[in-house]
Amino acid sequence: MPDYLDDLRFAHVLADAADAATMGRFKALDLKVETKPDMTPVSEADKSAEELIRGQLQRARPRDAILGEEFGVEGTGPRRWVIDPIDGTKNYVRGVPVWATLISLMEAGETGFQPVVGVVSAPALGRRWWAAKDHGAFSGRSLSSASRLHVSRVSKLSDASFAYSSLTGWEDQGRLGGFLDLTREVWRTRAYGDFWPYMMVAEGSVDLCAEPELSLWDMAANAIIVTEAGGTFTGLDGRPGPHSGNAAASNGLLHGEFLGYLNERT
Repeated sequence: MPDYLDDLRFAHVLADAADAATMGRFKALDLKVETKPDMTPVSEADKSAEELIRGQLQRARPRDAILGEEFGVEGTGPRRWVIDPIDGTKNYVRGVPVWATLISLMEAGETGFQPVVGVVSAPALGRRWWAAKDHGAFSGRSLSSASRLHVSRVSKLSDASFAYSSLTGWEDQGRLGGFLDLTREVWRTRAYGDFWPYMMVAEGSVDLCAEPELSLWDMAANAIIVTEAGGTFTGLDGRPGPHSGNAAASNGLLHGEFLGYLNERT
């Protein structure tokens, strides 16, 4: 059985290169920002970071396919690298330090492509998280200086901390009523947004997080890190993994009850 540690080490190399590129343009006064057809922003840093990662992958892993937010799919085969060069572009372009590069390796199996390696690197926060299948999840400055991650043991919603990104997506999907019912039931809510609440679930500092509309590159790295930390990562439909177009992550103990609220329709 593959252990994926070589791939994990290489993902760190990719993240190092991306960090240098994105930090070099963070808060730049002449940063160029465009609006994509879906009305979301993309900066020159998004594009250059993804091009940099793709170039290194093409040289070092020429047989692997690549899926990136900015430039789509390239190649075919049973292994696919999934890249979000800057998760949190709106924060990035406004000078808010909560953004990260997400890198995942997905491998084909009986249940389709599933993440086997994930790295989430947030250089403006000075944080990085990672995981490889069956090797656990970690956070630290480097592979040699890291702490293992474990989800919380909170077993009651009334004691749980719930993180989310915004209210509008839940309202658009007719799920706002259940969402608000959940916020009234839990101990604490905070809208940290993007990658960060998933990493907090993996660390055990947050117990629940969810988003109603996402792409694969938003979720793949987060999914393997949460699950390797002992948590549960599904779509709102309960399907395990990052393929449902939305996500719910928890410490596992609260997951069924959590999904029940988020699937209430109004």
